[in-house]
Amino acid sequence: MYTFNVEDMTCGHCASSITAAVHAQDPAAQVRVDLALKWVQVESTVPAAAIESVIRDAGYTPRPLGLTDSTTPAARASGCCCGTARPVR
Repeated sequence: MYTFNVEDMTCGHCASSITAAVHAQDPAAQVRVDLALKWVQVESTVPAAAIESVIRDAGYTPRPLGLTDSTTPAARASGCCCGTARPVR
């Protein structure tokens, strides 16, 4: 299972977009999304680099969990994919 921290994933639409992108690469993949933790977990036979690439191609910034501190999301004022402003933490 691969786990990615996706800080710019902010709503259900983001989660759906990422899930669809992963399923386009591997229809059999199991995708779990935790919006609060900003985690995407993927169980797939496709290499992690390919999964990371399709998430990036969908417009997001995935980071393998082992390379980031996913328990302390960075404070950003950028907007969500659907235009909803995110509060600065």
